[in-house]
Amino acid sequence: METAEFLHALDREGRLLAAAAESAGTDAKVPTCPAWTVRDLLRHTGAVHRWAAAIVADGHTAPRPLPDGPDLDGAELVAWYRDSHRRLVETLAGAPAELDCWTFHPAPCPSPLTFWTRRQAHETAVHRHDAEAARGGQASPVSAEFAADGVDELLRGFHARPRSRVRTERPRVLRVRAVDAGPDAVWTVRLSDQPPVTSRDADADAEPDAELTGTAERLYLALWNRAPLPDVTGDHALAALWRENSGI
Repeated sequence: METAEFLHALDREGRLLAAAAESAGTDAKVPTCPAWTVRDLLRHTGAVHRWAAAIVADGHTAPRPLPDGPDLDGAELVAWYRDSHRRLVETLAGAPAELDCWTFHPAPCPSPLTFWTRRQAHETAVHRHDAEAARGGQASPVSAEFAADGVDELLRGFHARPRSRVRTERPRVLRVRAVDAGPDAVWTVRLSDQPPVTSRDADADAEPDAELTGTAERLYLALWNRAPLPDVTGDHALAALWRENSGI
């Protein structure tokens, strides 16, 4: 996907998130994040938006602390979130293509600008799903292309970092296959006592111990622990390991 496509997704997802939060009310529980209310969700996501916007706008080349959300509630908090989202979208839209700034995971990306636009699009899409779960009713869909990209970012980005807790005592192989996102939407995840190593292929030399198969959207939500795991073949305990240890 191109940077402009991620920006469009970020704009859409943030608007949907705000509308769902407003409808649910800030006291509503978030079933996909049981420790949170919509109030917590808005404070967190808005703070992340402002944090990312500052890194991009100021060209920070080192990590910056994530700020706390404001002591607001109700309509004022929803308005603050909308402003945070608007600032982020405008900052990314106006940033130079040759932007140089800090990024924090190794998923393949052509530039820091694409990294941040992509990261915030997926951050917002997952939390939009949370807000809609709190509101109730049908969730907004995401395209197979966008969902497959989110699976890729999660597997080859977040879980390539040393802090990933998805580990096994002996080498194992988990295959992830999206059935509706083209022949390249297959990931081979090699697990060991070190951080997972993921390649985007169906490596014939790596016979999987377990395979997760489903639509890209279903895999996207399941791997982010927002929905049940899709169809599992092979060792179900290996799939359960993901559910237990993959929280970001």
